[in-house]
Amino acid sequence: MSKTYNWAILGCGKIARKFATDLKLCPNARLYAAASRSLESAQSFASELGFEKAYGSYEEMVNDPEVDVVYIATPHSHHLEHALLCLNHQKAVLCEKAFAINSKEVGLMIEAARRNKTFLMEAFWTRFQPSFLKVLEIIHSGELGALKMVHSDFAFNAEYNPEKRLYNVDLGGGSLLDIGIYPIFMSLMALGKPSEIKTMARFCPTGAEESIMMSFSYPGGEIASLVSSFASYSSTQTEFSFENGFVRLNRRFYTPTSLTYWKNWEEEKVITFEKGAGFGYELEAAHVMECLDAGKTESDWMPLNFSSDLMEIMDWVRKDAGIVFPKHD
Repeated sequence: MSKTYNWAILGCGKIARKFATDLKLCPNARLYAAASRSLESAQSFASELGFEKAYGSYEEMVNDPEVDVVYIATPHSHHLEHALLCLNHQKAVLCEKAFAINSKEVGLMIEAARRNKTFLMEAFWTRFQPSFLKVLEIIHSGELGALKMVHSDFAFNAEYNPEKRLYNVDLGGGSLLDIGIYPIFMSLMALGKPSEIKTMARFCPTGAEESIMMSFSYPGGEIASLVSSFASYSSTQTEFSFENGFVRLNRRFYTPTSLTYWKNWEEEKVITFEKGAGFGYELEAAHVMECLDAGKTESDWMPLNFSSDLMEIMDWVRKDAGIVFPKHD
């Protein structure tokens, strides 16, 4: 029987609020502590969502011996600092994506996790959605033949505000780390690491990349066409093209969604997946606790070498596109 784990939230923003709301759906999760740079912010978050404690500094939180696992929800630019703080205090960590700013930072996080024999996982919630698991099942079954192409897009029209995180290069701003990571994730899960990458990017006045098109090619001749943008809306779908058909994760492919399946001139089938009570974050939280129950320091479903490969590809994309984060590069 699973033990009850005391969860702490590090960073009390929008994504943390969604995650904490879903955490309530896990019977073995105790909403224990909320931590922010501001005690007032932490207290407000804790009061709203039902956490028992509030801390006005992250250092206070990690020094609480009752904290078992920490969800890090700060900007990408601070993930290294906050992950190291938690790991060096032997607190299990679920760190929001992108894992960090670059491969060097990811390497330091992984090194700290292994040195401290402490659990670390990138919070890639899509990996645990039933719709995505069905796609992986179809790919591995070979029922549609060999997978030849992946097309994935993620775009929305974000108000341009140079002060906000999305457009602030000091905070890892730009569409790539924020939403471009999803199409790249899809291609990496389906096709592995590419052998060649070509990009085309559009930049805004702050120096942040606003839109990017990415073309990946693979040793076996497969290709991937990937797009992310803050300039316009897109269908936000991912299509997997096989020798004998296709599978499409429909709109909002990164969440619990529907799937369109077509094979050999047969009629298209739409497979729907029942939406749970939450947003979908409870699935990754439950997985983390299953790993902790088993005494694991990393996930078999979202292993650290996968997160390392994912960031390595994004570094390659950034180099080709000329995307620079001055405080980190």
